[in-house]
Amino acid sequence: MNRNLWIFAALLASIAAGTLADEPIARTPLRVGVYQVLSGDFHLHPALGSGGSLTPWGLVTEAQRQGLDVIAVTGHNTTWDARVAHAFSRLVDGPIVLIGEEVTAKTQDLVAVGIERTISPFLPLRDQIEEVHRQGGIAIAPHPTARFQAFYDGSGATALIDGTEVCHPLIYGIADGASDLARFASRTPATPIGASDFHASGRVGTCRTFIFVDEPTERGVLAAIRAHRTVVYGYNGRAFGDPDLVRQADAAGLRDVAARYTAAQGSALDWVSRIAAVGALIGLAITMKSRASRPAAERRGYGPRAPVQFPKLRSSPPDP
Repeated sequence: MNRNLWIFAALLASIAAGTLADEPIARTPLRVGVYQVLSGDFHLHPALGSGGSLTPWGLVTEAQRQGLDVIAVTGHNTTWDARVAHAFSRLVDGPIVLIGEEVTAKTQDLVAVGIERTISPFLPLRDQIEEVHRQGGIAIAPHPTARFQAFYDGSGATALIDGTEVCHPLIYGIADGASDLARFASRTPATPIGASDFHASGRVGTCRTFIFVDEPTERGVLAAIRAHRTVVYGYNGRAFGDPDLVRQADAAGLRDVAARYTAAQGSALDWVSRIAAVGALIGLAITMKSRASRPAAERRGYGPRAPVQFPKLRSSPPDP
């Protein structure tokens, strides 16, 4: 089987495995007191330019399968992929999709959620946050470990952000990760956020935010975050959020919900789908590189050209 057929077979295997594994969870609206509680993940990276293994529409269907009511698609310094996910989710009646961006600069990152236009990473951090607010969005400090905290503290951005990640997959893999994120959260009035920072490995919704909304809409989600109506369960089940909301969340069993998704590792079909898709992408990249290195005539389909052979001319006999 030639290389192109292998790529095609890998893509078919990834699609088939992903389809068979795709079993959306039936969601029953949960009300706690006067609020409806939504489950959200505000930091997801799609493929096609942001280093993810799922397409923008794939993130929507995976969010459905993982019981998420709202997601933010946050490509690196781009919003077009979030717009695709937003349109697709409306078409299939999927979860609420907030248009977002991870503004990635040399010194720090910023997650912008609920924005309309891409925000330049070359702006100073405070200006980035102000631009998020001008567009009606919220600014979240992503994975604020000790390395990033100095830039937030030094610029005064710590007091300007709307949310800060207190649950991120790094808290389970880095020794001081959980304490770093909790320490930063204690120095800012920002709303606690749980987000999976999904790229290729792990699971969408591993770290999630429970949002207490007045209405299950984009506007309702953003308003709840600005009003600090979230509960997040971090490392070892540590709860972040308003104490009264935490008590209500515990009574509603949300601590167990969070623990269940944190412990889940994915089925065999999940991994077959992802591995096959990555293999296909690698094969496609190798094929394109090989094709680009061939002469232009071969790339146009003419095949290798043999050198032109001219007949040898016999020299004229010398004049008598």
